[in-house]
Amino acid sequence: MTSDHTTPRVPLSKPPAPTPDRTTVGPTTGERALLWAGFPVLGAVTVWLVSRAAGWVASLPWAPMQGPFKLIASAPEPLLSIGAAVVGVLAGSAVAFFADLEYVTADIGPDQATLTVDRVTRTVPRAATSAVFQDGKNLVLLGHDSAELARVHGDFDAGRFAAAFELHGYPWHPDGDPYAADFRRWVTAQPDLSSDAHALLKARAHALKKDEKKDAAQLREELARLGIVVRDDKKKAQHWRRVRPAQDTPADE
Repeated sequence: MTSDHTTPRVPLSKPPAPTPDRTTVGPTTGERALLWAGFPVLGAVTVWLVSRAAGWVASLPWAPMQGPFKLIASAPEPLLSIGAAVVGVLAGSAVAFFADLEYVTADIGPDQATLTVDRVTRTVPRAATSAVFQDGKNLVLLGHDSAELARVHGDFDAGRFAAAFELHGYPWHPDGDPYAADFRRWVTAQPDLSSDAHALLKARAHALKKDEKKDAAQLREELARLGIVVRDDKKKAQHWRRVRPAQDTPADE
């Protein structure tokens, strides 16, 4: 005797997708398209509007730069409109070029992460990394002794970067610097800092005041050689902490 009952087939679950060998994350195609299309158009419109107002500005006796505005107003059409559009597009393209350099790009794999911004590249081994986090407009990677392995300043989407780092097993800290509580504001004559550290921090404070970014970055590196990690608040005040021995780092690392 045969049975008409058949055992229903249980659908097999799909195996998890394999983790890619490397993940590249940075500005999207849409972001770059908006940048390179938007700024030239905005520049062309702005310069064209200035050219339209040149005659009116030149008629104001108190207005500055009378000479250039009179020269612009005297240009015939269509030369004036064409010239304004060309100058505006070139100016907007220059702004887009420098803005594009501010994007952070990361090539992340199981062995190392390579970070690029403003044509400068830094590579950090995965085995040396204990924490990754966002600090304002900075992407920061720390070592097992809490020293900064990399700090890159630029534009990046923290959510997409977090997902890419976590995909490859990097310890992303959504709450920011795990050693934030260790920082103290720098003031002159603090007894627990060496004279060399004070001299570097004083020089760096001067560089920050003058907006000398390269000098400030170099002085940060010199402080790192002394075992001092420094960060700046929105008012450009410096806060510092010492690196920790590897055995003193938090247990969840």
